[in-house]
Amino acid sequence: MQKKKYSESQAHTAINAIKFYFEKVLNRPQIVVHIPRPKKPWQLPKVHAPEQVKKIIGATNNEKHKTMMMLAYASGLRLQEIINLKITDINSARMVIEVRRGKGKKDRQVVLSEKLLEQLRKYFRMYKPKNWLFEGRPGEQYGYRTLQEVFGNAKEKAGIKMAGGIHTMRHSFATHLLENGTDLRLIQELLGHNSIKTTIRYTHVSRAQIGKIKSPLDELDL
Repeated sequence: MQKKKYSESQAHTAINAIKFYFEKVLNRPQIVVHIPRPKKPWQLPKVHAPEQVKKIIGATNNEKHKTMMMLAYASGLRLQEIINLKITDINSARMVIEVRRGKGKKDRQVVLSEKLLEQLRKYFRMYKPKNWLFEGRPGEQYGYRTLQEVFGNAKEKAGIKMAGGIHTMRHSFATHLLENGTDLRLIQELLGHNSIKTTIRYTHVSRAQIGKIKSPLDELDL
C-alpha cells in the first residue's frame, strides 16, 4: 500500500487474487493469509437537494443527455445499468423498467416514472435507436466515460460544486425516497442491494431523519 499507493479496496483485491490463483487455478490447499487487511473507510453517499437535481437536468438542451440524467434520478440505476438498457427493457404497460443482469448478475425491476416515460417517447421519436436504448455510434452502446463527462458538464453548467459523478443521482433517488416515507426494504429492492446494511447508510444523510433530532444547544437558555 505504501509502495504502490494502493487504496484499501485495491489491497483487498490483490490478496483475493493471490488466494484465488493458488487455490482455484493451481488447486493448492486453502491459504490462510496472515496479512492484516486494511479497513475500508465508511463514506456517506453524496446527495443532491431536489432543486439541484432540477438544475442539473435542466442544464442541457440535448434530449438524449437529458433523458439519461432523468433516468438516473427517476429509477436509481447504476451507470453501467443505464448504458446496458435495451428498448425492450422499457415496459410501459406495467410501468416498470427491466434491469437485466445488474450488479451480481441479478435481474430486477424498478419503477418507470410517468414523466420519464413522456421524455423517453420524445427522445425515441428524435433519435430512433435500434437495439440499445442509448446509442453512441449507430447500433453501438453509449460510452461509459462519455456519460460521466455529460453529467460533469451539466453539473458545472448548473453551478453545482459538490464532487461526484452521475452515481450521485442514484444516491439522491434513494435518499429522497426515504425522506418521502418509502420503506427501507423496498428501497433496498429497487437499488438491487444484497444487504440492508448497504441501504441503511441513506438514513445517515436523510434530512427527514436528521431534522427530528434536537441539538442540546437549543435546550440552553442563553
